[in-house]
Amino acid sequence: MPVSAETTLPTCYRHADRETRLSCSACGRPTCVDCVRSAAVGQKCLECAAPEPGARVIDARQAVQGGLRQLAPVTFWLIAACAAVFVADIALPAVRDLGAQSNAAVADGQVWRLLTAAFLHGGFLHIGFNMYALYLFGPGLERQVGGPAFLALYLGSAAAGGAAFYLPYALEVGGLGSAVGASGAVFGLFGATLALAYRNRASAAGAAGVRQLLTLLGLNLALPLIAPGLNIAWQAHVGGLVAGVLIAAAWSLIGRRPRAGALRAAAGVAVGLAALAVVLVA
Repeated sequence: MPVSAETTLPTCYRHADRETRLSCSACGRPTCVDCVRSAAVGQKCLECAAPEPGARVIDARQAVQGGLRQLAPVTFWLIAACAAVFVADIALPAVRDLGAQSNAAVADGQVWRLLTAAFLHGGFLHIGFNMYALYLFGPGLERQVGGPAFLALYLGSAAAGGAAFYLPYALEVGGLGSAVGASGAVFGLFGATLALAYRNRASAAGAAGVRQLLTLLGLNLALPLIAPGLNIAWQAHVGGLVAGVLIAAAWSLIGRRPRAGALRAAAGVAVGLAALAVVLVA
């Protein structure tokens, strides 16, 4: 009996003579067993599984010898910088006076405080939570897009979080007078991770990952309502989250074009500069 058109299997995108039931979880193209690679979420074709431009690729021996520090150096330099500033802040109170985001000082033109405040923290629990979140989300993102793009994401999200915290003060609609912490930057990493995971939602594992991230995000965003006495700068969380989503969306548009790594870094810088521009205008 001849096979009808409705029951004919698709053929591999690289081998027209090979029928297959497999497909890439990223682009959806049919692939044969020789043209598919296992991924963290689903399976990908050879093009989608190739390292992103600017991504850091090392062999198994280097991974064992260097561990995560070699895989994601920018992440660990940021953790070390926050730890060093935390110790300096304990020893020298002037550090906080010069670096915390005082909205009154920002209104006087000290816009650098939107970034310096991201390296200051209010206590051991505060820095511990933020650095743990950076440790969880940072290495994966940095390996995927490269150190420069990751650093631009972190600083751009920090600036956007600081800008979002400043706007209620500038518009005289409420808000706190000062704040410290890397929460805006960390929520930027969260937003970028969620946006990138959303691209793989077609697979069962990808959809489950998106649901888990949304649940975790909802719990974190609800924390200011659950514990209002903590005086959490929720505006910085929202600002950083939006910045992370926007930067990751720009990364998706950039794709694998030439100089993609530099373009990704430029996207993070552009969002950070836009946040600073909003503060200056406000």
